[in-house]
Amino acid sequence: MLAREADIVILDFESTGSSPGKPNLPWQLGAVCFSGGKVQPDHGFSVYLRVPDDHPFNPYTPGRWASLRDELAAAPSLPELWPQLQPWLLGHPLGAHHAPTERCLLQQAFPLHHFGPWIDTLTLARIAYPGLSSFQLEDLLSEFGIDRKVAEVCPDRQPHDAFFDAVACGFLLQFLLSRPSWQDTSLEKLYAAKATAANTAPK
Repeated sequence: MLAREADIVILDFESTGSSPGKPNLPWQLGAVCFSGGKVQPDHGFSVYLRVPDDHPFNPYTPGRWASLRDELAAAPSLPELWPQLQPWLLGHPLGAHHAPTERCLLQQAFPLHHFGPWIDTLTLARIAYPGLSSFQLEDLLSEFGIDRKVAEVCPDRQPHDAFFDAVACGFLLQFLLSRPSWQDTSLEKLYAAKATAANTAPK
C-alpha cells in the first residue's frame, strides 16, 4: 500500500523525564489521524495522565507540567484508558517523531500488546535532508514552514504539548510525502527506513 493512501495514527507522549530510581512516566498523550496523505486535525484527542504528587519530574523536562501537578495527580492512568485508546492503538500503523520513545512508553503500560508497525519522522527527515543542523521537531517546523499550519490548527497550544506535537509530526509526514520522489513511497519502505541511507529516498 502507498503511504499516502494509508490510515496512520500519529502519537506524541509528554513524560516526566528520568530521575534517579524513578521510572519515566507519561503525563500527556496526544494523537491525530493521518489519512489520504493529509493530517486530519478534527480526528484526534489529547488527554492528561496520572503522575502521583510524590513522583519527581526531571527539572529539564519541557512543557507546562509544573502548572498542572494537581490536575495530573487526579488524572487517569494510561492503563485505565485502555478501552478508549484501543481503537486508536491497535490495527493501524503508528507514527511519531523519534518513535522509540512512544513505543517504549506504550510497551511499559501495555506489556501484553504489540503496537505498530511504526513510522518515525525523525528518521525520515534525516534521510530526506541529511545536511540540516537540527532534527528537533520544532526546528523542522520552522525549516519547512510547517509552523504556520500547526499554529492554525492548534492556536492555543505550544511545542511540547502532546496534541501540538502530534499534529506537527503529522504535517511533517505530509510534507515529506509531498516530495516528488516520495509520492509513491510504500508503507513498507517507511517502516524499514534507516537514517544510514541518508542520501537515498525510500521508493
